[in-house]
Amino acid sequence: MDLTISKVSGLNGTVKVPGDKSISHRALMLGAIAEGETHILGFLPSVDCLSTLNCMISLGVEIRRLSSTELIIKGVGLRGLKEAKKVLDLGNSGTTMRILPGILAGQNFPSILTGDDSLKKRPMDRIIKPLRLMGADMGAGDKDRRAPITIVGRPLKGISYETPVPSAQVKSCLLLAGLLASGKTCVLEKTKSRDHTERMLEFMDVDIEIAGKEVCVQGGSVPKGAKIEIPGDFSSASFLIVAAVLMKHSKIIIKDVGINPSRIGLLNILLKMGANIEVLNERMICGEPWADISVKSSKLKAVTIEGELIPKLVDELPIFAVAATQAEGTTIVKDAKELRVKETDRIGAICSELKKLGVNIEELEDGFVVHGSSRLKGNTCSSFGDHRMAMALTIAGMLAEGTTTIKDSKCIEVSFPAFEYTLKSLTKEKIIDNSN
Repeated sequence: MDLTISKVSGLNGTVKVPGDKSISHRALMLGAIAEGETHILGFLPSVDCLSTLNCMISLGVEIRRLSSTELIIKGVGLRGLKEAKKVLDLGNSGTTMRILPGILAGQNFPSILTGDDSLKKRPMDRIIKPLRLMGADMGAGDKDRRAPITIVGRPLKGISYETPVPSAQVKSCLLLAGLLASGKTCVLEKTKSRDHTERMLEFMDVDIEIAGKEVCVQGGSVPKGAKIEIPGDFSSASFLIVAAVLMKHSKIIIKDVGINPSRIGLLNILLKMGANIEVLNERMICGEPWADISVKSSKLKAVTIEGELIPKLVDELPIFAVAATQAEGTTIVKDAKELRVKETDRIGAICSELKKLGVNIEELEDGFVVHGSSRLKGNTCSSFGDHRMAMALTIAGMLAEGTTTIKDSKCIEVSFPAFEYTLKSLTKEKIIDNSN
């Protein structure tokens, strides 16, 4: 499916974005290995999260769907999962592929995990190496770098491990493996990654210690079933935030958004650039901070992003690049080499596709340089099957003269199935046409 986008003068109104993708994955997995029932509200029914849901069902977990966004999970405890009758197909979900092995490595049965062609290209040795240090019997293709992953469940032992690259997925994998291991498992990061797993473990009464950039869990500590309300996904909200900042005559409010400090790097950078954004009605729900976000049209100034800032907005860098095209001055992004191993090589994709729209952008090995105040011109662009690229290019197309076509836009369903509908609800102009 392709999207054809026309220029729009502004966005106005109040909306919600779908539930947080990262939290939805974790709620499913932790609810499955908990004691008692877990009631999930605000679940994201996207393709990726449904991959996790289907995996847990294949592993013998009873999950009742009261609606598309409300679930009840009957937890089976740490060792109550059952061997799947077939290979677990995770589709495009890198989160599932990197976290679920932590649970499966300590079971008493074998498992095989695979995914689509894109997922099979993503590096998996970053979880396999530390899990083997815990005693896991597992392997993968291409010298243990690529899925499929084969796991033969066996007893695990706790370890202390420092992650070479900040990764919430690797950290989560090891912490969940630590619940099934003997002794204590500790994970240390040079730069702290997002902490949804730690917050949820704490909320579900797991024995967890958090000291600075190190997190430890005690083996045998079982999550307790709970009611988990999931906030709106800040990564999804970021596309609307940038669109409203860049388009004249815009004023929107996005309600009930998660504002976890490890996730809102884009928000803080936009404020530094001069964006007119207010965070309203802050509150804490189920261990996560929530708020409403008010956004108005703004003029931006260029910035440099590097170092410890990168993990806090790594998923938002495609849409940040679009914001940088309209900022006064030269914006530089460095230390973001992790973008090369996302759903696609996002550094290469950002640079090639924004150039098609008339942006003066230079590719770096670990980032890019954008010379701002660009006048965008419509063109045909590729999403490379990457949901965040497709949405970022859609926002760019709404700024461009003429029309812009985004090829292979169906991938948006991975994280924001209602993206088109939400954009249309914020303007009376006809901005999006679908074609197959």
